[in-house]
Amino acid sequence: MNFNTIFLKSFRVLLLPFALLYGCIVYCRNWMFNKKFFKSVGFNIPIICVGNLSLGGTGKSPMVENILSILSDDYKIATLSRGYKRKTKGYALAGAQTTALEIGDEPMQFHIKYPNVSVAVCERRIEAIPQLIQDVPNLSAIILDDAFQHREIIAGLNILLTDYSNLYCDDIFFPTGDLRDERRSANRANIIVVTKCPTNLTLEQRDDIIEKLYPEQHQSIFFTSIAYDTPYHIYNPNEEWVLTLRDEVLLVCGIANPLPLKEYLHENTNTYYQISYSDHHIFSIEDLNDIKEKFDQITSKSKLILTTEKDAVRLVKYTEELNDIPLYVLPIKPHFLFDAEKAFNSLVIDYLAQFHTNTNGN
Repeated sequence: MNFNTIFLKSFRVLLLPFALLYGCIVYCRNWMFNKKFFKSVGFNIPIICVGNLSLGGTGKSPMVENILSILSDDYKIATLSRGYKRKTKGYALAGAQTTALEIGDEPMQFHIKYPNVSVAVCERRIEAIPQLIQDVPNLSAIILDDAFQHREIIAGLNILLTDYSNLYCDDIFFPTGDLRDERRSANRANIIVVTKCPTNLTLEQRDDIIEKLYPEQHQSIFFTSIAYDTPYHIYNPNEEWVLTLRDEVLLVCGIANPLPLKEYLHENTNTYYQISYSDHHIFSIEDLNDIKEKFDQITSKSKLILTTEKDAVRLVKYTEELNDIPLYVLPIKPHFLFDAEKAFNSLVIDYLAQFHTNTNGN
């Protein structure tokens, strides 16, 4: 543990009074919802909520994409996100000319990868849902991205994610810890997914985590690791680069938790260099010049620039500046451990089927 890490941990401990105050505010808010002083609204459409109890990356976007891959071929699906760090305000529905600056990087990623899915953003999601239903007739379901704390909306299926390396049951409130909601809020979830697990997680380790999380009878628990796919060129998805131990990689990323990605590159390339940015960073021309300068300093003949899908949607607009360099995008998806993918898929599909059966029956 280096000095910076020790200093940060010590500093966060000093902020414990603020964490206690924040926790009291969260507790009071949840109590007001539980006692019906604050109202929650349901809609006559299946709503799937993907979220977490903590700050930082737990893999929400890959999980949303996983659900889209399960449903979008057979159902008319929409996603609704806040649109974090976009340059616009209010409700927006993605169209042919939409950019990441207008709707945010993660919604833009959904829009590009799933063109048959309607992608909307709005800070007030309870106001956006009626507008989205009006704009996209005959919707089969809406997936709420990062909305577990949005208790104004009643979701029919709540999927709660928690990072293997920072389980919510071991965490405390921000700013001393990373929790933005109280631990017992996990009881509202129908499905709990422990993300970013090591691929060699044992049955004993799995059972120990389940015991720590202490799920309710109605809750199903799944475990996923990160699966990296073959990198593709940012302007030509058909052009792929299979990573080998000969490659030297310049990693360009602005994500909350790049550690799993760095571990992957450490194991699958000769060496890698890194230029890091803050989460959801908006790239400038100066950034591109720094990237190109750093890339030119790498002497290997087998070299490339690698970025994440989330970063790529904010880089793709710089066609002229990037057209002459090998910039590749590394896609990821959740890999379900213990052969549990079919069981997870069935829970999602059965929820939609049962909802529509009950609605049509009424």
